[in-house]
Amino acid sequence: MIEGVKTKKLRVIPDERGRLMEILRSDDSFFLKFGQVYMTTTYPGVVKAWHKHEEQTDNVACVQGMIKLVLYDPRKDSPTFKEISQFYLGIHSPQLVQIPSGVYHGWMCVSEEEAIVVNIPTEVYNYENPDEQRLDPHQNDIPYDWERKDG
Repeated sequence: MIEGVKTKKLRVIPDERGRLMEILRSDDSFFLKFGQVYMTTTYPGVVKAWHKHEEQTDNVACVQGMIKLVLYDPRKDSPTFKEISQFYLGIHSPQLVQIPSGVYHGWMCVSEEEAIVVNIPTEVYNYENPDEQRLDPHQNDIPYDWERKDG
């Protein structure tokens, strides 16, 4: 696992009315601080990658559909320099992944339905000076292939 990445298996509480799932609590051992909460969607087969932040830590959970979340550690001073971590998040694997600053990340929707992802970053989005560095999902130096592995 990439240095600084934390995961939390999410507890789903169903009853006759529906279900409840807590994603992040301020009393979680790894909670840092609150910036904002947003949701984004990804259509089946679409890749949203690569980006990283210099200051912000992300807390990502998929609440509908399924995504393959991939992390790459470009931090030269990290014990996991150049390592890749991969997670499957969503309806069949409810969990939160905390992505530390400096780590590239992205995902691909691997379900047949649109994936809904919730992110709880530690910082608010700065429209004038975004804390975001982006790479093309396919043309870059990250040794990862987004193609599906059949077999």
